[in-house]
Amino acid sequence: MDLKQFIQRDETCWEIPAKGAMRVPAIIYADASLLQAMDQKVHEQICNVAALPGIVEAAYAMPDAHWGYGFPIGGVGAFDADQGGVISAGGVGFDISCGVRTLHTGLTMNDLQGVKKDLADELYRTVPAGVGSRGRIHLNHDEMRAMLTGGAQWAVDQGFGEARDLEFTEERGRVDGAEPRDVSPRARERQKDEMGTLGSGNHYLEVQRVVEIFDQEVAEAYRLKIDAIVISIHCGSRGLGHQIGTEFLKDMALAASQYHIALPDRELACAPLNSPLGKRYLGAMRAGINCALANRQIITHLTRQAMNEIFPGISIDLLYDVSHNTCKQERHIVGGVTQTVFVHRKGATRAFGPGHPDLPTEYQSVGQPVLIGGSMGTSSYILCGTKQAEQRSFSSACHGAGRAMSRRQATKQWHGRALVDQLAEQGILIRSPSLRGVAEEAPAAYKDVSAVVDSADKAGLAKKVARLEPVICIKG
Repeated sequence: MDLKQFIQRDETCWEIPAKGAMRVPAIIYADASLLQAMDQKVHEQICNVAALPGIVEAAYAMPDAHWGYGFPIGGVGAFDADQGGVISAGGVGFDISCGVRTLHTGLTMNDLQGVKKDLADELYRTVPAGVGSRGRIHLNHDEMRAMLTGGAQWAVDQGFGEARDLEFTEERGRVDGAEPRDVSPRARERQKDEMGTLGSGNHYLEVQRVVEIFDQEVAEAYRLKIDAIVISIHCGSRGLGHQIGTEFLKDMALAASQYHIALPDRELACAPLNSPLGKRYLGAMRAGINCALANRQIITHLTRQAMNEIFPGISIDLLYDVSHNTCKQERHIVGGVTQTVFVHRKGATRAFGPGHPDLPTEYQSVGQPVLIGGSMGTSSYILCGTKQAEQRSFSSACHGAGRAMSRRQATKQWHGRALVDQLAEQGILIRSPSLRGVAEEAPAAYKDVSAVVDSADKAGLAKKVARLEPVICIKG
């Protein structure tokens, strides 16, 4: 991307002034090298977001931004419902509430010696992964409704986990305002056998080792130590979320003229937040969020079962669970005044700073854990939210490495079996039902996650706390 298109505000802040149909400026947070490597489509898409009705302050793109459907992945926009603000299914994404959950194991790398292969095999047997994967849970109509309104709280009530898990889960494991009646029969049908499954694509369960600490105070609050073993789970709302997104994007595109919305791009189909269609999408999307929270909670339960097969009596606690494909009703400062806005985060992680009332007591003094997954075989990071991000990005940060090429391009350059063997030589065990899926997620198909995280840190979006290296990866 040509840097001449921007006004550089500081080392990692690049502004596109409002022009033409844009109602607010657009801002991309990245260092110069990351920005230059971004597709020009990111520039086009974030400017289109800035043209949507009711957007406030600016449209933002995170350091891992790349081309997406409607919004760029890594895009953030906040909308005022009282000023005609809209909600866009393309601004949330198809995998509603896709997110990351990280677990403490109390183990160190030494504890895995001699059992690493057995552990990889047990996790792979226990946690279903892959396209169309089905779990052992089969929901009837009433159970589906209870899950869509109850989220992780429902899962815990069903015996999938512990009540203390909810304290360390975004929204305490359940978002209000979910409306199962707004979720179509087709979406429910797709989900009834998929609870407790990873799915495919870039979703994973990864056993990781803490190899570097950047902030000792925050690391202590998060109970992170060098050589500690943690487990991270990355997945979302599976077929239900995808179906919700597909159906409402179509409905929103058809209704645009009815609401007198001139779409800069059909993929940005949206509806006023206060309209019947907007309210129906909100209800369905919130049900999708609860589905994802319940799904990760069930996978946590399955992970505990697998770990206990190898390490009988082990206690596994939740560090945190946070989503990165949502639209949330939040209070933020806009034009010097605190007001309610609806924050779209598509491939962007909520990153509340110290003192935020929604944080667990244990994290009040340091800020929210921000869980950043790397590409397969590369480092992941744990960051913490900052006060600065509240002003700079509506408390939002990056969510991962961000793709550097399409999945199709990746399969032309790499072979799954060769990658599995190569990573095994590095001490990283991969288990996956699809070698093509492994090729699609080749490490080099993604940006350098370390550069992304460094940019987020320099921009004040989130502060680096710890770096993790993979030991075992269960891939969809």
